[in-house]
Amino acid sequence: MPAPAAPKPVVMHVMAGVLLDAEGRVLLAQRPPGKHLAGMWEFPGGKLEPGEVPLAALARELHEELGINLQRAAPLIRVPRHYVDRELLLDTWQVDQWEGVPQSREGQALQWLLPAQVDPAILTLADRAILQALRLPPRYPITPSDVSPDQRGLWFERIGHAIVRGERMLQLRLPLWPRELVRELAAALLPLARRHDTQLLLHGDVEGARSLGIGVHLRSTQLSALSERPLPLQQLVGASCHDAAHLAQASRVEADFATLSPVAATPSHPQTSPLGWPRFQSLAEAASLPVYALGGAAPLQIAQARQHSGQGVAGMREFWP
Repeated sequence: MPAPAAPKPVVMHVMAGVLLDAEGRVLLAQRPPGKHLAGMWEFPGGKLEPGEVPLAALARELHEELGINLQRAAPLIRVPRHYVDRELLLDTWQVDQWEGVPQSREGQALQWLLPAQVDPAILTLADRAILQALRLPPRYPITPSDVSPDQRGLWFERIGHAIVRGERMLQLRLPLWPRELVRELAAALLPLARRHDTQLLLHGDVEGARSLGIGVHLRSTQLSALSERPLPLQQLVGASCHDAAHLAQASRVEADFATLSPVAATPSHPQTSPLGWPRFQSLAEAASLPVYALGGAAPLQIAQARQHSGQGVAGMREFWP
């Protein structure tokens, strides 16, 4: 007879609060000696007790740890995480109103930092996903795939205008261009992008991204072949995903975010069955990183994407007025 299957580990449901002050800073707490992942930094919170509802548990934990009374919070991201000895669900809420002054009531070190100042390396893996959910914008424009190399000047201007207009993250996906020409475009745009705090990502070009000090968005075939994160933590790594296996692999290689497609039917891939919003939501909630809706989704659907547990919407033509 086959050996009985090992029992599934109990999922530990943990509440986390992202306290956001008037200066835009977030509060981090250091895990004390003797605890799992001691010395790492995290967003404050604690375990959901039997019979508790999530918001009540968060309010209790913040009062016990920091001495504050929660007044207003909204869901931010749910991060499932597998460790060798436990399964964790980090249920994270953004807290923008509370009563009292946060102080250490359990001997833990505390620090206030702007999200851009936080070094991801000091955070637990689950808390890194929370940090990215805070940092990443709701819009993710991608250059249209039919742009030809002779349109370089036009698209240098269009991308520059998008940066000045306030786009915070852009993917240079130009499959008709020689790789070196795409790198030259990125290098030319980089000073403007840095002045406006805009992240540039190359499509599939890990070496180019590494040499320029910018991000990369991995093709799904690239993602499947990786065994580790391809860039330092300071450079964004995105991943093209189409199913749960892709999302799980994106988490394994510590990607910062994923696009999940197609959400709706698209003229470019009429033979591909769309996921639909309910399926998108179930996949996004099971993922361990922020997920953008891509494929048949437009900027006007950002609110819909967020209602279905997405970070926002990614797209091509609809994002370029």
